[in-house]
Amino acid sequence: MTPPRATYRFQFHKDFTFADAEALVPYLDDLGISHVYASPVTTAAPGSTHGYDVVDPTTINPELGGEAAFRSLVAALRARGMGIIIDIVPNHMGVAGDSNAWWRDVLARGPDSDHAAVFDIDWRERVVLPVLGAPLPEALANGDLTLERDGARWTIVAYGEHRFPVRDADQDTADTLPLAELLARQHYRLAYWRVANDELNWRRFFSINELAGVRIEDPAVFEKTHALYFRLHDEGLIDGVRVDHVDGLTDPIGYCRALRARLGDNAWIVIEKILAAGEPQPLGWGVDGTSGYDFMEQVAALLHDPAGAEPLGALWEEISGRSASFEPEEFQARQDLLSWQFSGQLDACVAAFHAVAPEGVTSAMLRRAIERLLWVFPVYRTYGPAAPASDAAIRAEACARVAELIPPGEAQVVDLVLSWLAGEGPVEAADAVRRFQQLSAPIAAKAVEDTGFYRYGRLLSRNDVGFDAERMGMTPDDFHALMQARARDVPHAMLTTATHDHKRGEDTRARLAAISAHPEAWRDAATAWLERDDGGVDDADRYMLFQTLVGAWPEDGATPEFVDRVNAWQQKALREAKLRSSWEAPDEEYEAAATALVEALPGDAEALALIAKTVAMLDAAAQDNMLAQVLLRYTAPGVPDLYQGTEFADLSLVDPDNRRPVDYDARRAALAGDPPAKLRLIADLLRMRRDDPALFAEGSYLPAQVEGPGAAQVLAFERRHDGRVVRVAVALHGQRPGADTYVTFSSGHRTDAATLFGNAAIWYERS
Repeated sequence: MTPPRATYRFQFHKDFTFADAEALVPYLDDLGISHVYASPVTTAAPGSTHGYDVVDPTTINPELGGEAAFRSLVAALRARGMGIIIDIVPNHMGVAGDSNAWWRDVLARGPDSDHAAVFDIDWRERVVLPVLGAPLPEALANGDLTLERDGARWTIVAYGEHRFPVRDADQDTADTLPLAELLARQHYRLAYWRVANDELNWRRFFSINELAGVRIEDPAVFEKTHALYFRLHDEGLIDGVRVDHVDGLTDPIGYCRALRARLGDNAWIVIEKILAAGEPQPLGWGVDGTSGYDFMEQVAALLHDPAGAEPLGALWEEISGRSASFEPEEFQARQDLLSWQFSGQLDACVAAFHAVAPEGVTSAMLRRAIERLLWVFPVYRTYGPAAPASDAAIRAEACARVAELIPPGEAQVVDLVLSWLAGEGPVEAADAVRRFQQLSAPIAAKAVEDTGFYRYGRLLSRNDVGFDAERMGMTPDDFHALMQARARDVPHAMLTTATHDHKRGEDTRARLAAISAHPEAWRDAATAWLERDDGGVDDADRYMLFQTLVGAWPEDGATPEFVDRVNAWQQKALREAKLRSSWEAPDEEYEAAATALVEALPGDAEALALIAKTVAMLDAAAQDNMLAQVLLRYTAPGVPDLYQGTEFADLSLVDPDNRRPVDYDARRAALAGDPPAKLRLIADLLRMRRDDPALFAEGSYLPAQVEGPGAAQVLAFERRHDGRVVRVAVALHGQRPGADTYVTFSSGHRTDAATLFGNAAIWYERS
């Protein structure tokens, strides 16, 4: 296999199609990109802006141009010696509305449907559809439900919008029955939307009712849902895939191995997998590595000064009254989410364990053991006998963490659950184990990334997908060890610093990271901000708002567009935190007060001056960080990805802000003319990779020796292959080590840091 040299991620949707991408192929080629990395191309829900709500995995999305336009894009890429990687979604399908024919057939025909095996449904009862704005009797009394003729078939309509098929057996008599009786005869049960967390009897993606889990572990379902991908690969149209949310599957390792067997050794396969702190790379899975969240975390941690942890933690504690440590925040969020949003899945998991538990182990004992394990589970999930070494370490850590939470005399129940996770239980325990593994992953994701990260504000640049918020920074030695492991174990994994899922853009994080090296100056600025009229908004929320304003502050200041963007972020942040507002029960008065703070900015000279002064104070270190993460992404072992538009400064916020339209005319003109520093560096490094692909694809990673008082502020290494070498050095934390700090590369090349860096924070050469 020849892995991609460098990828460029496109977010496709109806307003950015294959034809739009095809027009940009010359630009990507000029830049030095080898492969387009496409968001899901299969048919998604109408109007989808992301493509992960797939409604037909067997066809290419007509809103993107369909298969003809896809083939045209591929032909344009092939004509320039380029290729394409596609994002695939095996874990779930979109089931909102009536655009998913498979789901509609299941609702119409129940377990007898040809597609019933596709979805992860507990058929001991009817399919629960939590779509009503009130309990069913009230909805009926209000006339919210009607029966309508839809061609040759009858359809039940909710609120004049949602349509549900009537089963075949009732077609002749549907209009003669009372509506309540007709509903009771269907293969589904219309229910009040608030019962979803407790009563849903089918697996969904996290807590999203519009996305239904897929039973990809069934070989027939695997073939049925992947036929298009296999055909595209066999016809030479795609060069590989990125697998979305692999940990949501019943058997991720088995799936990856089956995928490799079908695609063959020439395909590049990377998986979206979040690695917890200390969790090893997925080795022996038949994949080339992860899609890069772990690299994003490693580079971000390197750019943060570990010395900032204590003063910034103390400041957060003073402002918020909450812990300086993330650990208690995560613990509380896991408890909250398990109780609030996943109680139905927990009930099903406990019942599955109890059904095969030995005499004397009660359902209540199992509930206590399982829920407490989920409160402290150290990773997304375990994998059973297929991963004996890594699983053993995970189970041992989970056992140690949970020990103090278990009632006296019930430790053996925890041991029982953990032994079954190891594959030591009866064959009948497989369903229970599956339910635990498919519950631990969403609890980790929703509690940490979508709850805890919106509650904890020590420094927001350490709160992102796959990040260890407990750790402020990383030493050069630790980074070297991780890169050496990459070169050895996963040399073709993806390297990224920006994604469609990030909480903050790579350069928003780069600017905020500079705070860690200037905690006292930052304290002064934050104190001045908080001394202003609070407008009825909590200090912790105002402090996180200040960080966001400073991190994402654009050159043209508080424009109407920027105000709207920050308000959208703030509403999402408040609702995801679930402390003072939520998606389920928004506190409109509190949200309005928070919005007013942002909307007052354009006319508040004092606030504008404070923000501008703070941004200026951080600017030098922020610019250093911005270029450093570019340099490391294109020189570390792996395949670098460039997320759409981020060749210019990426000061984006969480989605949908990070998926805004990109001004490609400006980027093409800049590349052809006088590029800004970031784009110039990207183009130079991509040219270097194009000139010597083997050096970067196969080269060793050799840390340089740094000696002297500035050693902690320098990262330097060599990549060597077949007598060729590239040397790289980065000055960290806004520091410029002097002539008394020396860098010695493995080749013997030695120089002092002052000569190496001059006035720059980065240095590299190839020979």
